Amino acid sequence: MPLPSGDRLIVLVGLPGSGKTTVGKQLARRLQLPFVDSDHEIEQRLGCSIREFFEREGEARFRDIEAEVIDALTRSGPMVLSTGGGAVLRPDNRQRLKSRGKVFYLRSTPEDVFRRVRHDRNRPLLQVADPLQKLRELHAARDPLYREVAHYVIETGRPSVATLVNMIVMQLELNGSPGVPAG
Repeated sequence: MPLPSGDRLIVLVGLPGSGKTTVGKQLARRLQLPFVDSDHEIEQRLGCSIREFFEREGEARFRDIEAEVIDALTRSGPMVLSTGGGAVLRPDNRQRLKSRGKVFYLRSTPEDVFRRVRHDRNRPLLQVADPLQKLRELHAARDPLYREVAHYVIETGRPSVATLVNMIVMQLELNGSPGVPAG
């Protein structure tokens, strides 16, 4: 049975490497919804990787395109949407995400994220001399923004992906989404 119309867009926000894509894919499968990764959609539109575009055009231009893609995606129907880690930086994005969907902040400590992504070379903001320090800075700057946009905060810590998905489904069920399929 499908989700009620107000719960047809489920948005995941959080630091790069917090599990948005991994959890999002499993959640979408569980809820029988399409899964969309906004960074993947942006790369399709750009015809190159975000890292290449970042290096060539800069972060400000990237954020312009990201805002256009988020606006379009949040209008395009039911889905589980995984956003880029910096999608919350623009007030327009925060407003659109919060008003058009149910937003879950997958909250991870910088240390947890570092353990998961320390070998990943495709994260442009982490290609610095001290990625852990960069993650600490990102967390300090973005945590209040993630909290502002989120309807729910899910502490990622050590739970398995299946446990995180169950936590999200339980929140949806507890808050008036009786159409969530049992898993």
